[in-house]
Amino acid sequence: MGCAREDKLRILGINAYHGDSSACLVQDGLLIAAAEEERFRRIKHWAGFPSLAIEFCLKEAQITINDIDFIAINSDPQANLLRKTGYVLMNNPNISFIKDRLKNSQKRYDILQELKEHFPGGQFRGEVVRVEHHMAHLCSSFLVSSFPKAVNVSIDGFGDFSSCAVGVGEGHSIDINWRVYFPHSLGIFYQALTQYLGFLHYGDEYKVMGLAPYGECAYLEKLNDVIVLKDDGTFVLNLNYFSYHKKGVSYQWEGGIPEVGILFTEKLEELLGKRRKQDEPLEQKHKDIARSVQAMYEKVFFHILNKAYQRDPMENLTLSGGCAMNSVANGKVYQNTPFKKMYIQSAAGDAGGAIGSAFYVWSQKNQQRSPFVMDHAYWGTSYKESELEKVIEENKKELISQNCAIIKVSNDEELYRLTATEISKGKVIGWFQGKMEWGPRALGNRSILGDPRRKDMKDILNQKIKRRESFRPFAPSILREAVPEWFETDDDVPFMMAVFAIRPEKRPLIPAVTHVDGSGRLQTVTQKTNERYYRLIEHFNQLTGVPLVLNTSFNENEPVVCQPQEALSCFIRTKMDVLVLGNTIIQRNDPLL
Repeated sequence: MGCAREDKLRILGINAYHGDSSACLVQDGLLIAAAEEERFRRIKHWAGFPSLAIEFCLKEAQITINDIDFIAINSDPQANLLRKTGYVLMNNPNISFIKDRLKNSQKRYDILQELKEHFPGGQFRGEVVRVEHHMAHLCSSFLVSSFPKAVNVSIDGFGDFSSCAVGVGEGHSIDINWRVYFPHSLGIFYQALTQYLGFLHYGDEYKVMGLAPYGECAYLEKLNDVIVLKDDGTFVLNLNYFSYHKKGVSYQWEGGIPEVGILFTEKLEELLGKRRKQDEPLEQKHKDIARSVQAMYEKVFFHILNKAYQRDPMENLTLSGGCAMNSVANGKVYQNTPFKKMYIQSAAGDAGGAIGSAFYVWSQKNQQRSPFVMDHAYWGTSYKESELEKVIEENKKELISQNCAIIKVSNDEELYRLTATEISKGKVIGWFQGKMEWGPRALGNRSILGDPRRKDMKDILNQKIKRRESFRPFAPSILREAVPEWFETDDDVPFMMAVFAIRPEKRPLIPAVTHVDGSGRLQTVTQKTNERYYRLIEHFNQLTGVPLVLNTSFNENEPVVCQPQEALSCFIRTKMDVLVLGNTIIQRNDPLL
């Protein structure tokens, strides 16, 4: 790998032609910017070439495509080529299956053409580096963690013909010890059962996770026939229950919403009963199946982790891949394995592969590890106060027609006090501050906030804004130092990636963020990483004695808001009570002053 400017090594990392397309920019070993394409396209999980995310990253660094030395992409069609060829020769899959795979592989070679189309005034003179999918995943967590050495585990659907990779990271490199290859996949198991339960959209697995605590493990014994554990830490699927490996399953990865065809066969319905249709009511049976699916997932997950620890006993663990988004299982790692410390970055799924591939290239080029540690997720778009004021002025007529008061607050402490007071009154608050979060979670800069003490807060949010399934929980954002008093853990969870039990005596105090099983998917907040959000929660604590607020993403059945106009539009068309846009408070009906 050659580079013209050693002092300014610039690497553009991308996840392209797959769900959650994204881009990031690494300069001199430091992350400068990162964003998912969906935030700009306004289409959830947008799949295709992340041209707008790339444009944002270049703008943030004040450079052009001409200044990029390397483009790192988190897929290498040449990886595991012998296994791919052997599988085709041995299994004779449907011809449409082969065509789909070849088409997708070819798209990954069209990056230079895409750059010419989307950046016609520029000329990329650098090198495109393809990083094997799971290596990119592993690097996306380990190379930006604070761990000098750790066991690294990546689990997802599929990428470059494998679904799981387990290895050890030390210094600037990762050695992969073993993998699980196509057609066996824990991610596909969960996705197929998600479809069976009637949740058909790409990324709906979190709904099964939220539904599971309402059921019993009545179907776990039957699911034992679907996945079989092996002594070496791997597993195999009983392929009689799945269709994706033989017949052509439709995939849509270009320029829009990702779509995946039905992954299971009629034999799964013979095992569990008739599948639930999308518009059918949820019955106790479905809740029991959801609970059993989650339990089966955890059984396989901890089997992998414990075998990885047995091979390389050490206290640190990093998780990555789409399955690392299973926050319920993540919260049980310390109970079910010997690991003592865990790190999962905020975009653990395919979007995070952009960061993994970029830092992989940087570490290989420099033969050392970057000093960068990702301790926060605020790498996206931001706006000056003057830009926010301009958007408010452009919408002033509409705001006045809705009887809204517009209050400019110059003192930050007064802003926090007023906002905390409104939260304590049961108001629904839109909170738009600083840089947009990297990853799927709203972490205090593009958030909707509420009072965790109110039993009816979930219903209020769903009625006014979210309009989502009633069984899905809302998350608490808590001051880091208050965690052990309120939760049965003292772990850092800055990216809302783990669910922990709320202490029994505290559950009645915060019913709005306490799930049916007494748990909460917490986000720990520190003053160092997000002072404004920390101070807001601190003021709420001073008012109420509760050091946490309810936090959900700032959106209404769309990607999380990116631009201030989107925040204002969401506020105007919903029944949100207050919008705090930078240092301006916009309040409907009940003026503060």
